[in-house]
Amino acid sequence: MQLDKLRGKELDQLFTAIMKMDSLEDCYTLFEDLATVNEIQALAQRLEVARQLREGNTYHKIEKATGASTATISRVKRCLNYGSGGYDLALARLGLVEEEVADN
Repeated sequence: MQLDKLRGKELDQLFTAIMKMDSLEDCYTLFEDLATVNEIQALAQRLEVARQLREGNTYHKIEKATGASTATISRVKRCLNYGSGGYDLALARLGLVEEEVADN
């Protein structure tokens, strides 16, 4: 895992803080202070690209719907195919993909 290189007290603190948020509004409040608008938009866009790729949409359709570049779509697809499964886990927890997709 690429994040293993960064694993430590500070990253644990960040992820724990995110998990401790009690509501969507709490998350908005934290992320407003934590990241720039562009960073937040980029993260949200990547998750949406992953959802659309799992639905079988074409690069063209995804690019048109999300505004993501083909490079971003390609990177997300590479993560879906060869990554650690984080996108599928998140999409499954959101009820946006079948559980068995996340288990692969």
